[in-house]
Amino acid sequence: MALPVAFFAVFFAWPVVSIVDRGLRPDGSWRFGRIGETLNRPDILDVLGFTAWQALASTGLTLLVALPGAYVFARFDFPGKGVLRAVVTVPFVLPTVLVGTAFLALVGRNGLTDELWGLRLDTGVWAILLAHVFFNYAVVVRTVGGLWSQLDPRQEEAARVLGASRLTAWRTVTLPALVPAVSAAALMVFLFTFTSFGVVQILGGDAYTTLEAEIYRQTARLLDLPTAAVLTLVQFAAVGAILALHAWTVRRRETALRLVPPERTARRPRGAGQWALLGGVLLSVALLILLPLGVLVERSFAGPGGYGLGYYRALGSLDESGTFLVPPLEAIGNSLRYALAATAIAVVIGGLAAAALTRRAGRLVRGFDALLMLPLGVSAVTVGFGFLITLDEPPLDLRASWILVPLAQALVGVPFVVRTMLPVLRAVDERLREAAAVLGASPWRAWREVDLPLVRRALLIAAGFAFAVSLGEFGATVFIARPDSPTLPVAVARLLGRPGELNYGQAMALSTILMVVCAVSLLLLERLRTDRTSGEF
Repeated sequence: MALPVAFFAVFFAWPVVSIVDRGLRPDGSWRFGRIGETLNRPDILDVLGFTAWQALASTGLTLLVALPGAYVFARFDFPGKGVLRAVVTVPFVLPTVLVGTAFLALVGRNGLTDELWGLRLDTGVWAILLAHVFFNYAVVVRTVGGLWSQLDPRQEEAARVLGASRLTAWRTVTLPALVPAVSAAALMVFLFTFTSFGVVQILGGDAYTTLEAEIYRQTARLLDLPTAAVLTLVQFAAVGAILALHAWTVRRRETALRLVPPERTARRPRGAGQWALLGGVLLSVALLILLPLGVLVERSFAGPGGYGLGYYRALGSLDESGTFLVPPLEAIGNSLRYALAATAIAVVIGGLAAAALTRRAGRLVRGFDALLMLPLGVSAVTVGFGFLITLDEPPLDLRASWILVPLAQALVGVPFVVRTMLPVLRAVDERLREAAAVLGASPWRAWREVDLPLVRRALLIAAGFAFAVSLGEFGATVFIARPDSPTLPVAVARLLGRPGELNYGQAMALSTILMVVCAVSLLLLERLRTDRTSGEF
């Protein structure tokens, strides 16, 4: 645990604490009265209210749309199921900036709905809600569907034999078993939408602001650290409560169920009703997931003179606006280099943390487990700005170093590595390690000869997830990426922030490139996937 604890202490706790310290103790004395002053401001109350409201609305809408999909993937067997599972998971690993860009191309100004019917949804909250459903659809399908596929259907059939109707059997037998998984999925969706930043930045504009976006505005634009510090504490407290609830539901899910292999529960649809359900799910996937991505690609080729590669060619040169110090195309190489370095860091830190959580027990380790999840919910904006004010003096003067970006990205990748590797490591029979020790193997050799062959596939999957999420990290990177070395999400955001058709087209082209890289990474993961690891995701 030593190296992971040190990593999180230096690159997570220190930057966050420094922001709070500078905001609430500017002259050496604590000013806790600022907490009450900030939380009583009408504009801040509006931000807090909208953040909670949109997170609840996004969670409810996501469950409504995605639960039928979870059932279809769990209980039905149909051609192309594996490919479709990968397709619905693509949005989850896409950068939030790209998701916002895709929906801007679909429902924004000059978007598809605007051109066809004169309908724009980016002027209201619906674009944000739909983008959140798009982003979190896979969370429900993977979390609930992974469990649903392992529930023994014979229990529900026994209730039907005893005279219960189909609805009664499902309500009294299956639903109680699914409640922990549904609760866990709902809490995860709420967590992601509560801390939404990139989607709100692009689709919300100045009209709709979440807590995360307001922290960015107070920090980067207004330089109001006291307000940013208070909002960071509020977000930290809310995320801590959400993670505590999530841990409780996961423990219930792990201890309360009797499961069977997934291949014993899936079958081809029977009857008109089940085929209609399958068709409805396929239609919702096409409209909600494929259509925004398709429109994004179409806009990247649609130039003023017709379809072509004009926007892609323009990425290789500088424009006269001074938006970039280097051609936008260089962001591709920057992102790949940063993501590879972040993946290496995340695999080492996450692998050690997962091993520690496997070998040890107690409150200290459970607290460490919760700490590993905090970077997913604590403001990435706060972490990024904290890097700038803490890592600027020896012996950690990293502000001018390229490694600063991979370090911030690795913070987001570590939780995915831990969650992917932990179930497999826990499944390794401890007697194998003991036998190796009895035969004279050192702990290092026992790990290399026993654990590594068993967890190699999970390690590759963990590395793939870390690479994908590092590639799309935006909240912290937007602060620390140097002007001459932008990442793809930062470059897309800069282009969208500039007026003009050329900048918009280049943003679509860069977003398409980023989407392809993420999709290829995920398809490779799907080939390595095992039923056990996909169920945990």
